Amino acid sequence: MQKGFINVNPNTLKKAELVQYLTGTCTHGHKYVEHPACFVREMEKELKIGYLDIEATGLEADYHHILSYVIKTRDKKEYYQGIITQEELLKLQFDKRVCKKLLKDMLRYDVLITFYGTGYDIPFIRARCLKWGLEFAQFGMVKHKDLYYMSRRLLKLHRKSLEVAANFLGIKGKDHVLGDVWMAARVGDAKALKYVLSHNITDAEITEKLHKKLEAYDKGLIKSI
Repeated sequence: MQKGFINVNPNTLKKAELVQYLTGTCTHGHKYVEHPACFVREMEKELKIGYLDIEATGLEADYHHILSYVIKTRDKKEYYQGIITQEELLKLQFDKRVCKKLLKDMLRYDVLITFYGTGYDIPFIRARCLKWGLEFAQFGMVKHKDLYYMSRRLLKLHRKSLEVAANFLGIKGKDHVLGDVWMAARVGDAKALKYVLSHNITDAEITEKLHKKLEAYDKGLIKSI
């Protein structure tokens, strides 16, 4: 197989996308069927892209729950967000309402971009939604690109974290939630939760900036969440 070849599966395309793929030409003047990489990249530019970040009480969805989330729309000051309340914790509803809202907000986008969402954010969200009997987005409804794997492939750095990659490329703003604040947020303190939410916003913005730094060197492949 040709090195760097990208296979476009016609079965995953909507009717309009399939017609465009079979009959359209890319910016280089070649047919998309001859240059499928251009089709993927140029179609992605027309999609509504969001940068997703969640904060949870831990790493395992069967022992922990979501505290807050943010999805930032690419190139816009548009944020969809959710945060739990202390009342929900006391009533043992935990993140049920937040998960329901998060599902609705995820479906606003064609592509969601995360940093290590393949290993954490997406399966955590899916597990929590299924826990509450909520129907998670089915295969193909929303696409996903994991910036962690893109940066790991494109950059040789001493650590593979968002913070290291962002700092290396001059993107400032990445910080960490302090221990006392984190513990207060876990029990529903409103001020602490607001601070955690601001952390979501910052991470989503940094993820967008990092994506823009690296996307020109990437094939543009995206998968389903």
